[in-house]
Amino acid sequence: MQLLISDANIFIDLDVCGILEQMFELPFEFAVPDILYMEELEEHHGDLPRYGLQIKKLNSQSIEYVSSLQTQYNGPSDNDFFAFVLAKQEECPLITGDAQLRKVAVAEGVELKGTIWIIEQFVKQGLMRPDDALNVFELMKSKGRRLPWGLAKKSIEQLKF
Repeated sequence: MQLLISDANIFIDLDVCGILEQMFELPFEFAVPDILYMEELEEHHGDLPRYGLQIKKLNSQSIEYVSSLQTQYNGPSDNDFFAFVLAKQEECPLITGDAQLRKVAVAEGVELKGTIWIIEQFVKQGLMRPDDALNVFELMKSKGRRLPWGLAKKSIEQLKF
């Protein structure tokens, strides 16, 4: 199975809709950096490792890389940089909805995926009907989550056929 590294943003998007645990039914492995897990997820989502979330450590080279990125780019948080660098270290895609982190990933050549892609995967894997996916996006929107809503709707509409 393909490994995907996530920042906390994706977990928040899915949690507000009550489908966070369902993410682990997808045919992917998901991981986060250990420090991101401890600082942003463990308190309210300490059960995620039980569902399959992997907690990974950055090697010393990756930690040095984080330091160089922090001087080069403004915007992403430290934990966002840790997620990005872990994706680079593990040579796998990064899942994020954070606009600033997406800019870094594009500039540094890391493959990106986001919340829309995750919801598309629910539909493609038969875990969710297209109409349910559209309802999920509406719920996210009503809860103040930020996505390109037109693109989100269009991506699911295309899966109806």
